[in-house]
This record gives sequence, C-alpha cells and structure tokens, in this order.
Amino acid sequence: MGDAIIAAGANTAAKFSLKVRRGEGMALLSMDWKQGTPPDDFVGFAIEFKAPGEDQFTALKNNLAFLPADGKVVPEKTSSRLAPFQQFRWVHFPRDANLDGDFLYRVTPVSMDAANALVYGEPQEVAIVLGGETYAGELNVAFTRGFVSSQAFVERYEPIATLLPGEAKEGLTFKATNPKTSEALEWMGFEARQAILAVLDRAIADPTTQVKVIAYDLNEPEIVSRLEQLGGRLRMIIDDSGSHGEAGSAENEAERRLKASAGEANVIRQHMGELQHNKTIISESPEQQLVVCGSTNFSWRALFVQSNNALVMHGPGPAAAFSEAFEQYWKHSDVAGFSATPAAQLAALGLPGVDAEVAFSPHSADSALLAKIAEDIGGHTQSSLLYSLAFLYQTPGPIQDAIKTVSEDDAIFVYGISDRKVGGLDLQRPNGNVDPVYPAELGKHVPEPFKSEPSGGKGVRMHHKFVVIDFDKPSARVYMGSYNFSSSADLKNGENLLVIRDPRVAVSYAVEALTLFDHYHFRISEREHESEGKPFVLATPPRKAAEKPWWDAFYSDPQKARDREAFA
Repeated sequence: MGDAIIAAGANTAAKFSLKVRRGEGMALLSMDWKQGTPPDDFVGFAIEFKAPGEDQFTALKNNLAFLPADGKVVPEKTSSRLAPFQQFRWVHFPRDANLDGDFLYRVTPVSMDAANALVYGEPQEVAIVLGGETYAGELNVAFTRGFVSSQAFVERYEPIATLLPGEAKEGLTFKATNPKTSEALEWMGFEARQAILAVLDRAIADPTTQVKVIAYDLNEPEIVSRLEQLGGRLRMIIDDSGSHGEAGSAENEAERRLKASAGEANVIRQHMGELQHNKTIISESPEQQLVVCGSTNFSWRALFVQSNNALVMHGPGPAAAFSEAFEQYWKHSDVAGFSATPAAQLAALGLPGVDAEVAFSPHSADSALLAKIAEDIGGHTQSSLLYSLAFLYQTPGPIQDAIKTVSEDDAIFVYGISDRKVGGLDLQRPNGNVDPVYPAELGKHVPEPFKSEPSGGKGVRMHHKFVVIDFDKPSARVYMGSYNFSSSADLKNGENLLVIRDPRVAVSYAVEALTLFDHYHFRISEREHESEGKPFVLATPPRKAAEKPWWDAFYSDPQKARDREAFA
C-alpha cells in the first residue's frame, strides 16, 4: 500500500551510504561511512534537494558555520555547501511537502584541506514521495509544528503576542494582529490543523453528514465556528472539569453558542471520574465516514504552540467504534457505568489494510491496559524504543519502570522526551550522558548567530502521547491517542488509546520523535556552550595530535554509535 517509506542511495562510488525515510510533511536523511571511519579531514555533509517540478537543487542551510579568520561568528544561516551538517542524520521540512511527485535529495561529503579549503566528494542521490496521506483514503497521521520555541518561528512571525491569546479563556474573543497571521497559523498548525479543518469543512458541505464531537480544551474560533455551522447535525460532549467549568471559561462560552446553534439537547457537559479527555470528531454520512483522534485539543495552544498529533481514519470500522463509544459516554458519565460497556474493551478498528485496535477509558480492573502496555515495552522491545510522553514526569508506575528496564539494555536504542524534567527517570542524551530532554527555548542571552525565542506561554508545550516500539522491524507498533499512560488515564478519565501495528505508521511517529528530541537536545548543547563561554561553531579538522575530529564521538560513544547505526 502507498509509496515507499524508505529509499537508499545507489552510488557505489560514494564512500558513504544514504537512506531517506518518509515522515509526515518531512524527510529523515541518515548517512553512514561504508568502511571503517571517515578520514580526519571529513567535516560533514552538504544536503541539497529538488522539489517536484523544480529544475535546480536548493541547498539546506545550517545555523552553524565555521569560525572565520576574524573570529566573528557568522550571524546568518549558511548554505550547507559551505557549512556542512556535522551530524549523521538530519530531518528536512520542505515548505510544501504535499507536492505531487518525487523529492530528490543529494548529499555530498565535504572535507577541508590543510589550507582550510572545502573539497567535495562523490555524492549520493535519493528520490522519495513525501506528499499525501499516510494511507490514501484509509488513514492519515498528522502533526502540529510545535516549534514556536525555534529560530524558524522567530525569523518568520515574532512577536507571538500578536498571534496567540495570553489566556485560554480569551480564546474565542482574541483577534490576532500579526500582518502574517494567516500564513503563521498555517505554518504553526501544520498538517494537524489542515486535517481537522478539512473534516469539518467536508461535513458542513454535505447536509447528509451527522457529526459527533468530544472536546476537552475548546477555545479555537475556527473550530467552534465550524461546529456552529453544522446546526442540529451536531451532537457534542464538552469537558467541565477544573477551569473548564469556571465562570468565564471558553468552554462555557462554546457550550452557550453550540446549544444555540445545535439545540439544547445536543450539547452536554461531563468529566467522568476526573476528566473527559477525549479529543474526537466522528463524521458520518451515507457516502463517507471519518474519525479524528489523537493528542490535539481543539484549542489555540494545541494547534499553534504544542507538539501534538492527530489521526484521521476513513471507513465504517473506525466510525462504528468511535460512534459506539460516544453513545456510551452520552449514556454513562460515571466510571462504573462506562467501564462495563463493550467500548472499554480493546477491539479491532476494522481498517482493511492496517492492523489497529482501539479501547476507550475508563476501564474496569478486568479491561485495564496500563500493565499490558508496560509489559510490551519492558518485555518485548527488540531493537528500539522512541517515545514522546507528556506528563511522564508525574506518573511513576509501570510505564516508567518499563522504560527504565529497556534503557538498561545496551542492545536496544532508546530516545525519549517528556514535557519537563522527569523525577526518578534518566533519559538518554545522544552523548551517552543521562540528562532529561524536555522543551526549553533559547533564552535572552544567547550566543551568535541565534536569536531569542519565545517560551510559548504558560503550560505544557510537548503534549504528545505516543510510544513507538521496533520502528525498523516488521513487528513495528505505535501506542497513541489521548491516553496519558497513567493510572488516571486507564481507570478514571474519558480517553481513547490505539495500538497500530504497521511499519509505515511507526516510521511516521519515529521521525517525529527524533525531530523533537534533536530540537530540544540542541538547546541543551547551546546552553552548555553559553555557560562555558565557547563560540557555537562548526569543528575544523584536528590540527594537533591530541585533537579529535567532530565525528569521533559517533564511533567511540556507544549511544551515538547506536544512533548512527540504527537509522543508517
């Protein structure tokens, strides 16, 4: 099904190998030296690409450059032909990944001679299709950009206050004043925003479509206004826990507006044992059935600040499973009532070409899944574990224990990220040291050539909830949904959890995990350079006997070596 998820360079004359994997709106390029280690004068890889329909290659730019003779750091991004990437893998985000046809990548090894002149070796080229749904007409994985705290955001759209409300309760009344608002929201929301709005627009256009929605955070005007346009064809459950139920909340205002448009009887509030934490849309007509689920709330922060994922599924199978769960939530707002229904049991989703199951929380003790997921992570991971788990820091128990167990196995490659420092859980950094990787922006006092980045406001920025096991094996699988991998998510909240056993889906989530990990690990490296007073520049070849080339750690450090080998 679908185009290739991985393509490899075929130039036997090149001294390195190249693999390119398809992500969602992005591509992962992985390189490795074919025999032994690179020569000492090897200073990195130049990466160029040619988008479908273009005649010439465009070089990717590097934030880092070599330190010029005058000792002044280069203040702007530099072509990787002149400032090669000193990494063995790189994730590229094309401006428009949905173009029809192949993206052609050319990667060239770059050396530096004794006179500091750059010398270019034999390149590898790889063509791969990036655009379109994960599985056309069946399933599509979509992500938000999640990079408000990034140089790309600063260069394009600062200041953030002109784009986003300061408080959630202001969401439905806030008016953006940034002159690039439309472009900025499209860039920040990325594929997830496009996918969610497309499902609602399709439902609005077809008067035979009935829509059911469950919302936790609900303060994004584009979504609420579309729900209003559905009129009486909408039935809706809105969470009323915590601030959502307080006077002046956006959720209360959304309830008022949607009751006016859909009818009093078509909108209810609930919080199950603690939260009604689902974020789902079920759109059904005689011609088409669509389901949206994942970690993406229907809010400003979810779409434009946080790292989130959304899954869009087609067909009667997913629609029937999610619609039945909706009806059971409608009937049972209590844990005991819902957990006794068939919706709380793990069951097949009915996707013809994809092995996928779904279960809805809260569960009873008999249908609980947390321990089973932990057993799969801790007892059955063979090659790799990649995860992005919001709130992992505050949920000690079987999942943390399972991750610790896998992390101690030298044969398994593990990268993980939580939304803040994790007490009691050491997360591996690429240099092999133990240090939590968590979202952090470049602060006010940053070294050249970087610019200060916004923090993205209060609250969680890394909001994903997914685990990828053995992404490179036929047994690859992903756990994802609204489910926070905690006891509350299992036994108290309204949640959805999917397990998808499919290499194409697993690679999509694996590439996203690497992107996040690298993005935030880079900020840790930047802060280390800042604290040590070192310029943040590319390394030149060793000129003294005691010096080592930049690539040495990728062969001598076990964690970095596993990283290089796992993807290339």
